[in-house]
Amino acid sequence: MTAEDFQKNGAVGNGGDGVRQPSSPFLIEKQGFFETFLDSLLRCLPQNVQHGVQHAGIQLADYLTKRNGFWQYARRVPDEFTKLDLRGVVKLSTKIRIADDPRAVRARKVAERLNKETEAYWKGLRDGRSMEARDRYMEARRRARSLGFDYATVPELVDRPIADILERFERLIALKLPDDEQVHAAVLGGEPEPELSLSGLFERFETITAASRVNMSPDQIRKWKNPKKRAIANLLEVIGDKPINRVTRGDALDFRVWWQDRVLTGEVDIGTANKDIGHLNKMFREIERADRLGLQPVFGELRIEGESTASRIPYPASFVQEHILKDGALDQLNDEARRVLYLIAETGLRLSEAVNLTRGTIHLNAAIPYVSVRPIGRKMKTEQSARDIPLVGVALMAMEAQPDGFPRYRDKGAGLSAIVNKVMRNAKLRPEGQTLYSLRHTFEDRLTAVEAPEKLIANLMGHKYSRPKYGTGPSLAQKREWLQRIAFTAPSRV
Repeated sequence: MTAEDFQKNGAVGNGGDGVRQPSSPFLIEKQGFFETFLDSLLRCLPQNVQHGVQHAGIQLADYLTKRNGFWQYARRVPDEFTKLDLRGVVKLSTKIRIADDPRAVRARKVAERLNKETEAYWKGLRDGRSMEARDRYMEARRRARSLGFDYATVPELVDRPIADILERFERLIALKLPDDEQVHAAVLGGEPEPELSLSGLFERFETITAASRVNMSPDQIRKWKNPKKRAIANLLEVIGDKPINRVTRGDALDFRVWWQDRVLTGEVDIGTANKDIGHLNKMFREIERADRLGLQPVFGELRIEGESTASRIPYPASFVQEHILKDGALDQLNDEARRVLYLIAETGLRLSEAVNLTRGTIHLNAAIPYVSVRPIGRKMKTEQSARDIPLVGVALMAMEAQPDGFPRYRDKGAGLSAIVNKVMRNAKLRPEGQTLYSLRHTFEDRLTAVEAPEKLIANLMGHKYSRPKYGTGPSLAQKREWLQRIAFTAPSRV
């Protein structure tokens, strides 16, 4: 029987007892399918489930009670967690005697800790259940596609023509599929779309973008994570925790206003605000692409205008020679830190490239000593970053003293940068606010001053050359020739 026959003959008829009954053998035989569909409908109707623990003005003291001479933490399990935590009321002893703390001063501090632990426990229960629901939902989508259907939840199916629904029943019968809940969930929309809270946004984003970080080092992963987590934390501070599909354009605008107010007071610059907005926009976009939750681009086109793009100030080459490379000028730095600085000054290496050199990428015994920048244990900034740089002057001296690289600072460039910049500031070696990274800009300026070919400069800097790439590029000998022209006079020791 086709869907057209079904519509022509009528779906149901009246039974002898006045109750409407299926009027065709098809419907009588497959009444169980309809019962399953109706059961799914009842179970999947949207509910206003509140996520997160809402204090609702309750003071922490309200959770303290007296029991057998001790202060006790007692809190009723919130309604949204009653199906996950069956205790009804959580009761935990603070182990502080009332006689020793009659005003509950110490007991409040213990109760605060217990309250945070309890809320974290409830959140863990909820997030764990959310992950299970997401897994079931994604499996239902996959199974529906394998059966030739797009997945649709019960509320979505209800809005479709009856012919579409009947087609699903007929396919199940024609394929003689087993009468199990997973099949019904896939074909009849038995798994509702899982709700993802803002507090769980990063974990989901981290999961769906895992492939992009395969070649990152631990420090690169840390740098990748932190700004995104910070953006979410700031958003939670402004609008609170809620399912991401309930985050509105108004919420996003409130977040933008919050950042604008901080910019106006001089607390932060515009660039910091725009980074937060950009991270949130990307996370929402990627999750929508992966999970198809119907998210709108609420953080799109919200960047604050007026962002400054000023570059770092380079050192004058004469200042580097006369002050930074002066004997004893950097004695406050340990040997490895000082030699990293010398290497960067003479080669223009990025800090992350310098500290991650190893014995395998340091070639001191070659006819032309050089270092190789390669993606070993880390992801490179650009394709052009992979390059070979000859060692001359103070850089050669530094690497001869460090044939195994800089193990103390491997994958710890941020920490080294902070140390070097602090020492240089105390030694008055940052006259215009320059930083360690400024030496890389100085390196490029020195090459420009001697009119080195642009292609060679781009190669040494690890930048993309604007013209099409032909041949193998500058040789080590050619690069050494130009580096020797700009080499500093080395200090007596490194």
